[in-house]
Amino acid sequence: MKDYRLVARISEAEIAEQVDRLAQEINRDHGGEPLLVIGILKGAWMFLADLTRRLAMPVEVDFVRLASYGLGSETSGEVRITKDLELPVRGRHVLVVEDIVDTGLTLEWYLRHLKHLDAASVKLCAFIDKYERREAEVPLDYVGIRVPEGFLVGYGLDFAEKHRNLGAIYEVEFLG
Repeated sequence: MKDYRLVARISEAEIAEQVDRLAQEINRDHGGEPLLVIGILKGAWMFLADLTRRLAMPVEVDFVRLASYGLGSETSGEVRITKDLELPVRGRHVLVVEDIVDTGLTLEWYLRHLKHLDAASVKLCAFIDKYERREAEVPLDYVGIRVPEGFLVGYGLDFAEKHRNLGAIYEVEFLG
């Protein structure tokens, strides 16, 4: 593995501010309606935990794990569910929570999959929108921060399963 360093990009205070703003928007839009929050594993768990603690309506949480990258760093284009939902979706208001939306291909596939489960409504919330890499249009209803480029870690985001536990977000800079 190449040597690298981490450069601070988004502070813990900035993260908290954005999570507060997103929760206010979701609370405003959903009123007191119960909400099923679906986190995309592994990256969304930290953001989802912070966000759901700030939601005012009754919330149930479930997780799904999607695989599209295999062992590489680029998506294969083929998506599969490696951990499926345990709670029913039919007739419920659903909020899908993602850590980062990059190409959008995996999320586009998952939205098509969710349509077959007959949710009352589906909205998407992403903490980071990496819009410059978008290959598929996905309707992001709630976005924390838009970042044009850079390989990011921390706050649930990883590099080879490392750095998810960092409270702030850093950019990986490869040396040499």
